[in-house]
Amino acid sequence: MSNEEATTITPPSSSDSMNDKLSRYLPISLNPDGSFTRLAEIPNTPASPDPNSPSPVLSKDIPLNPHNQTFLRLFLPRHSLRRSAAAKPPLIVYVHGGGFILSSPANPSFHNFCSEMAAYLGAVVASVKYRLAPEHRLPAAYDDTMDALYWIRASEDEWLREFADITNCFLMGTSAGGNIVYHAGLRAAAEADDLLPLKIGGLVLHHPGFGGSKRTGSEIRLADDQMLPEFVLDVVWKLSLPIGADRDHEYCNPTVGSESAALDKMKLLGWKVMVTGCDGDPLLDRQMEFAKMLEKKGVEVVRQFDEGGYHGLEIIDPTKTTPLFAGLKEFTTISQ
Repeated sequence: MSNEEATTITPPSSSDSMNDKLSRYLPISLNPDGSFTRLAEIPNTPASPDPNSPSPVLSKDIPLNPHNQTFLRLFLPRHSLRRSAAAKPPLIVYVHGGGFILSSPANPSFHNFCSEMAAYLGAVVASVKYRLAPEHRLPAAYDDTMDALYWIRASEDEWLREFADITNCFLMGTSAGGNIVYHAGLRAAAEADDLLPLKIGGLVLHHPGFGGSKRTGSEIRLADDQMLPEFVLDVVWKLSLPIGADRDHEYCNPTVGSESAALDKMKLLGWKVMVTGCDGDPLLDRQMEFAKMLEKKGVEVVRQFDEGGYHGLEIIDPTKTTPLFAGLKEFTTISQ
């Protein structure tokens, strides 16, 4: 397979059907009409807002748009209830992964990740539930993330007003969530004055999900990756991009987009962008190309690329979160 091969959904080379093989990675089954069926409900972790509960981090759900069934799950370290109101940490607005097609802030993996992040940073984390593709293709998730920012901007919620500094906010996303954070971030930069008093200090793209029509070296090298094989990437993009769009659409491949004005505004606002990844991720080359593109536009980039690992490592293995959270803590401190 050459670098010049265009992206298509290619049937697996084994005797297994596409759906048999796909079900080993994603709980979905493709339908002949291009839609898919979710085979199983992912278990949910309920929010725990009771201050008398034993949890070191409290959580609660707040509706955003009832029509779209979107919401925010807020995470508050218990010790914040005893902290001086004058010492407010940054607010982290987090966007979960799931290939744009699965999951929510209530997914146990993402719930636990946000809870641990809130505890480590001593910060309020606001995790966004956005609409999923293919029922709601991109840019629906970008729209929902912007809805969350505008809600936070005007909210009188006690956890946000008393225990978070919304004038020092960071947007963070994992995998597909990293893609969403970047595109919502472009909009937020263009609309920065309208978002006041909410002020964004930077973006954190954790193993961000980007693509393109030509395969990269890391995609070819890890075509049979156990976490994110080539054909799963093909399926996810086919289901999430606007109908008829290829993988050089700006939503997928930011290096061919025309967002120079928004990036100029991001630079003018002094935002920094942290990009994390690892060499066991098929998307590594995409992430490094993305970081180079930002630097060429004059945006300051903080890179945290590790040896080994795999896509979404820290979400799947909580014992690996400390280096990521330590880098995030430093990043949110130096960006103030």
